Amino acid sequence: MNAPIAIAAILATVGILLGGSVVLTRLTGRIGIPIALGFIAVGMLAGSEGIGHISFENYTFAFRAGVVALVLILFDGGLNTPPSSLRPVAAPALLLATVGVVATAGILATFAHYAGGVDWLIALLIGSVVSSTDAAAVFATLRGSGTSLKSRVGRLLEAESGLNDPVAIILTISLTTFVMHRALENGGSIWMLPLTATFEIIIGGVAGWVAGTLSTKLITQVRLESAGLYPVLTLAIAMTVFGLTTLLHGSGFMAVYVAGVVIAGASQLPHRPAILRVHDAFAWLAQIGMFLVLGLLAFPTRLAAAALPSLGLALVLTLIARPAAVALCLAPFRYSFRETTFIGIVGLRGAVPVVLATIPVMAGVTGGRRIFDVVFFIVVLNTLMPGTIVAWLARRMGVVGASTPEAAATIVIESSEPMQSSLRSYFVDRALPVCDVQLSEIPFPDGAAVTMIVRGSELLVAEGSTELRAGDHVYVLASPEADPMVQLLFGRPEVLE
Repeated sequence: MNAPIAIAAILATVGILLGGSVVLTRLTGRIGIPIALGFIAVGMLAGSEGIGHISFENYTFAFRAGVVALVLILFDGGLNTPPSSLRPVAAPALLLATVGVVATAGILATFAHYAGGVDWLIALLIGSVVSSTDAAAVFATLRGSGTSLKSRVGRLLEAESGLNDPVAIILTISLTTFVMHRALENGGSIWMLPLTATFEIIIGGVAGWVAGTLSTKLITQVRLESAGLYPVLTLAIAMTVFGLTTLLHGSGFMAVYVAGVVIAGASQLPHRPAILRVHDAFAWLAQIGMFLVLGLLAFPTRLAAAALPSLGLALVLTLIARPAAVALCLAPFRYSFRETTFIGIVGLRGAVPVVLATIPVMAGVTGGRRIFDVVFFIVVLNTLMPGTIVAWLARRMGVVGASTPEAAATIVIESSEPMQSSLRSYFVDRALPVCDVQLSEIPFPDGAAVTMIVRGSELLVAEGSTELRAGDHVYVLASPEADPMVQLLFGRPEVLE
């Protein structure tokens, strides 16, 4: 009889925590504090030593929930990274995600070993846990300040963050396994780690490409009864890809990200807006959930002892390890000193270290909880230090790109069948030839027409006498044959559905 009461209490608690975290994003965005810190603060306030007094120290549950969260986050990242945007930055992103991760972990481990007297393997383990970055944290901070990045800088940060998570996960799990083997005197060679990591990444990449290709055919050919079933299908695909690839001893995280990228590249994906919206919500839920868990697992009285060494490691990670690794990896490419400096400093940490820090604890590594406390401080400090200056640093380093203000209203086309014509949104810049020109005077090709104009908070009918003004958002319906001419007139589209 007490079961309904217990369930009601759990649901109410989860609802309050999630709702409070979401509302808090508005405040953190206004005052320039990274969103992640707000989520962590909510979790700590609700924890056993906070005002909520929620007793939670289940690292196994945190890890399992974290794996699910990472699958959702990486798949959403892949869906928002079509191959066309990944291709120009593929080489530097791949180098940063592999050599960069290893170099970052190695430099941080060297400092921890020689300056802090930490055992080599434990130092490498800490370095691996915090070596991956989260572009979402960077872009969320930039959005709050109304700042956008140059295309190739933003794309590189985004691509790197999607590719480096699997590498950090493989390193952490492999090092934890090796530490436990050493403790049990089962032998094992640390030199097998690069081979194991390479093997898992290759299997994951191939499995993800195959799964993404087959899944694209399935999604585009199946005819489901409701648009709401398509996100369910893509969610099932993500879970299946991760599970089967992991069972094949490949990187399931790499596979799920690659599968998302392949699916994103489909030219005629039915109900694309609905799929992207749902997975964006899943990813946010996963991010919030993991940072809340990190806050709940944190014990302020226990963290005090880890504060000083963690501060040193966080400073080395932010100012030395990450920038040096980035400089090494980007040296062969044509990135300026300012661009390289910005990319090196703003490598913020996200939900991945939250999950990875539970692995040593769960595996029973000696000092595992100490490792978790150190990682907690590093994540918080690394998010706080560069996170609060991201917008200022972008302007200082000259990597701010031209930003287009969002329209007050948007049109979304939900199509269950492949459409020949496309509806695209264009921002009317003052430099465009169509600016301050009536629609009747614009030489539209056959098969193209303006359907709607968004001007501030107004929706305007597209009449021949309507004059386009700077700042307008124009929706143009065009056939494939007319599309090149339309883009000559209006430039690159804002939205492609």
